[in-house]
Amino acid sequence: MTTHFGLIIVGDEILSGKRADKHLPKVIELLAARGLPLSYADYVGDDPERITATLARAFAAARATGDVVFCTGGIGATPDDHTRQCAARALGVELALHPEAERLIRERMQDIAREHGVPYEPDRHDNIHRLNMGMFPAGAEIIPNPYNKIPGFSVRVGAGAVHFVPGFPVMAWPMMAWLLDTHYVGLHQKLAYAEKSVIVMGSMEAALTPLMLDIEARHSGVKVFSLPSVDHPEYGRHIELGVKGAPDAVNSAYPALLAGLHSFNAKLGPELVR
Repeated sequence: MTTHFGLIIVGDEILSGKRADKHLPKVIELLAARGLPLSYADYVGDDPERITATLARAFAAARATGDVVFCTGGIGATPDDHTRQCAARALGVELALHPEAERLIRERMQDIAREHGVPYEPDRHDNIHRLNMGMFPAGAEIIPNPYNKIPGFSVRVGAGAVHFVPGFPVMAWPMMAWLLDTHYVGLHQKLAYAEKSVIVMGSMEAALTPLMLDIEARHSGVKVFSLPSVDHPEYGRHIELGVKGAPDAVNSAYPALLAGLHSFNAKLGPELVR
């Protein structure tokens, strides 16, 4: 079974444009550094019903096909944080205070008290409220947070899993890297990914479609892609045409793609390798 990686980004601030999403390019980078591709991504605002539905799909994919999904945002304890509750609802389980999460959160509160030179008051209202950040769906595992100790959590479903991390990049990115290097190191390079493409000047996609279909039919394990542009400052109207997939398959299919383009007498520009 091929493991597919997905990403869910939660937050009204992204969809409203108040903040620009940085998670998508970073997750692509983290995966690519380990020879892994990102298969899909979803954006959802702070709407409990939509979050629950999105997470239900993620859990279903983890169970059915072993998908691994990262979910960022909404795991705090403010009124607009719904992700923990929605995860429990999508799973049909209760929220429960995770013992190790409680220990880490109390440790963090003690650190804050020391930093401010005040006594630690475990029963103070705001300190009790902070323990809500350790309320995870029953059966969840914690994800260590090297920035401030407040953990995320993982839910394993079938052969796959959904991993929940904060929306703050300074926390989320090291936590996702830890997951990849702790739980999925066996997949590194096994799903190695490559792209090779060429700039095709002045052609129309419709004219090249038969070639694209032929390459995919004759070369298992690759996808043919075309990225048209009408006003590029250097190449003008052109198509970036290429193949992507496992390196061996790409290395076999790409020469066939070039040969097909030459048979069209296409004017070719630079070749690109990723």
